[in-house]
Amino acid sequence: MTSPTANLSRLAWAAVILTLGVIVFGAFVRLSNAGLSCPDWPTCYGRLTWPTHEHEIASANLAYPDRPVESAKAWREQVHRFLAGGLILTTFSIAALAWRARRRPGMPVRVPLFASGLIVFQALLGMWTVTWKLKPIVVMAHLLGGMATLALLVWTAVRLSRLHADERRGFPIATAASSPADSGLARMTVVALVLVSLQIALGGWTSANYAAMSCGTDFPTCLGQWWPATDFREAFVLWRGIGVDYEGGVLDGPARVAIQLAHRLFALVVAGHLIGLSVRMLRMPEHRTGGMVLLVLLAVQVGLGIANVKLGLPLPVATAHNGVAALLLATLVALLARPQQPIRQRGTAEEL
Repeated sequence: MTSPTANLSRLAWAAVILTLGVIVFGAFVRLSNAGLSCPDWPTCYGRLTWPTHEHEIASANLAYPDRPVESAKAWREQVHRFLAGGLILTTFSIAALAWRARRRPGMPVRVPLFASGLIVFQALLGMWTVTWKLKPIVVMAHLLGGMATLALLVWTAVRLSRLHADERRGFPIATAASSPADSGLARMTVVALVLVSLQIALGGWTSANYAAMSCGTDFPTCLGQWWPATDFREAFVLWRGIGVDYEGGVLDGPARVAIQLAHRLFALVVAGHLIGLSVRMLRMPEHRTGGMVLLVLLAVQVGLGIANVKLGLPLPVATAHNGVAALLLATLVALLARPQQPIRQRGTAEEL
């Protein structure tokens, strides 16, 4: 008979996969300029789905004359909402089941509950993305909210998997405590997680301000120069007026160049730290696989970033760039979530 922990673990991993799908599909929606293809929320032109027949399109165009129906884009936005709705229900289910089993030693409860609260706020950000017409700070926050949800669900899934494994083994004798080398590795991993999160935020800011191609197709130079005209002061004004339509961006060339250069330069910092972390992990047999995964993901991500510029931001490449960023974040969280000792030996009744 399958144990409740095994079922909950599988549900958590299903939620992780669904979250990755929502993040990647959301990037596809944003990068294909379909973010305002449904001018209302949560419906699309007043419909649960989207207008498809001629009379529905005509009626929608009368109701929203400033936003004519583009059926090829509208379905993307509404399907993204359906996927997000499924993720909300899945996350709530995980939190409810974890709460019911909260007396089981080692059951993660607080993180799923926090994820449930976060995903409600994430839904509000999705609404504001539409009603505030792609306001950059909201678009970036919506991306970060999705990544944070992924991180919380990965943490939950890893802990549940370990709890189930310990139950199957009958809770063996605890392994040795972490060595100083392991503690240093954990600190490096935390720093890597912070740096990757900041780089994702910069990437979201770049996308939300339509600055991805502000250097043209030049790399590593920008507009034929190593340091063209920039306006960092204007580039990083986080809050601007409500009621402005931000589709297509409102910043001038130097401000967008500043955003693009900041994203490129910080990428060097992130890559340097991740390489250092990966090399350290490769020297430790128990962490060698994780180090190799990080190196491969980093190489792919750098390649996708360069390809975005050189190829003129093709939609599949740009979408994959978002997806690999999510995988990097998830990998780092998974490395941090792996406990060094069986859960019962730590004697905690509830995992953070």
